[in-house]
Amino acid sequence: MKISRKVGLILGAVILIAALVVVGMFYFQQAGERNDLKAKLSAAQNLSDVLAAQKKTLENQLAQAQLSLDTSRAKIPQSVESIEYGEYLFEIADECNVNLASLNFPKPTNKKVGAVTYSVVSLSLPISGALTDIFAFIDVIRTDERFASAAVTGIDINIAGSATIKIDIYGYKG
Repeated sequence: MKISRKVGLILGAVILIAALVVVGMFYFQQAGERNDLKAKLSAAQNLSDVLAAQKKTLENQLAQAQLSLDTSRAKIPQSVESIEYGEYLFEIADECNVNLASLNFPKPTNKKVGAVTYSVVSLSLPISGALTDIFAFIDVIRTDERFASAAVTGIDINIAGSATIKIDIYGYKG
């Protein structure tokens, strides 16, 4: 069976058009995927920039926290020297016009806070004087830089003019 030349040309044209349609479909599909990938790449680049900025911010915060930690460690003595603190306490008592009846330094104990171990000396300070002077003494203990590593843990006041002040003095063990 012989096909006429006209039918052969039409058949060839149909096959060529079908091939062009299939190739066009693949081309447009690939172009769409390429655009999606470009959008994803752009979003990933933006996210990378944001994450880099966050990393820099966090590194700065870490450096500030480390500096703050180092500053705090510098304020906390390595050991609690009873002679020094005894002198400070008697000096403050004299400045505040209170009488510090006795001062006993017990053996330090260890206290762990998180990953840090502190040497703690717990003192009980029996004082007497006017109530305003007793309050002044407590305020100086709380605010004096020499007692930056100390905490007032208890106060028992008698309105007759005596009090027992309990403080913990911390030393950094490392």
